Amino acid sequence: PRSDCIAAEQLCLSDSTCNATYRILENCALAKTRFIPLDHDSRVRCLNAELDLGNSSLLHCKCHRRMKRQEHCLRVFWTVHGSMTDGYFNLETSPYENPANEEHWKTDYNKLAALLSGKDCSQLAGDATNPCLKATHICNLSKKCVRLRTDYASICTKGAGSEDMCDRRKCHRGLRNFFEKVPEDFTKRILFCPCQDELCGERRRKTIVPDCSFQYNTKPNCLWLLDSCLEDHICKSRLADFQQNCQPADMSPDGCSQHNHAACLQAYMGMIGTPMTPNYVSNSSVEVSLWCTCESSGNQKEKCDQILSMFESNKCL
Repeated sequence: PRSDCIAAEQLCLSDSTCNATYRILENCALAKTRFIPLDHDSRVRCLNAELDLGNSSLLHCKCHRRMKRQEHCLRVFWTVHGSMTDGYFNLETSPYENPANEEHWKTDYNKLAALLSGKDCSQLAGDATNPCLKATHICNLSKKCVRLRTDYASICTKGAGSEDMCDRRKCHRGLRNFFEKVPEDFTKRILFCPCQDELCGERRRKTIVPDCSFQYNTKPNCLWLLDSCLEDHICKSRLADFQQNCQPADMSPDGCSQHNHAACLQAYMGMIGTPMTPNYVSNSSVEVSLWCTCESSGNQKEKCDQILSMFESNKCL
């Protein structure tokens, strides 16, 4: 079985040869994060160190989305796969374990939904026509769901839309907590509830408190957004996961190269709470986008459009 990267790192550090190779790769990764340009010899040394790991468990390790010390695990992964991000943002492989191999939590969603439907309907007016409202009511019956939803909502609404802007970093952390720690039965239904009218659509669009988590006063360039993402281990990992699982394929009947829409939706949810947080663009459609523009991209306009189209016109998603 594939080991997680923290266990693989400990194994490597206990072996003198592997330890020495790993230390070289750590220095390579450090130079990259500090944007220190490497000379030809240093680049060759870094690449050779990565190749020297050969069949080591480090080279094949993965991380889990819901694991403790996730950032540490991802740092190890990108230390040994540093050459993947050379050139541009086409990250070759996701650092995350395949969702099918991860533990699926047993949830009491259906039991709580049945409990809700047994209540007096007059208390829950609008539930029938507003699936987003119903999903929220069911979340409110789960202690974990309501606690973590209240946590991020209170952080993300604090100062939103006022002069003393909200703390976007804390808001993003609260959102990631919600989507990582609450079972998907709840989170998927809240985020992807099917709407027939704009009132429901507005509730769905505001799920992630976009005034704080999504929008800036002015739209930044998408290349700037990408740079912010690649500097952050979690965002870079979620982007790699999104690229792998939401890769469109024109020749495929379902428009998806992996033929797994559930994995794509999970990868999309993983982007929420990162510097590249996506969201619905209006109350009346299911179109999503990043909050960025490709104006003034100069000779990088094509690259910029590619980033934006991953969300705006991705048939797989």
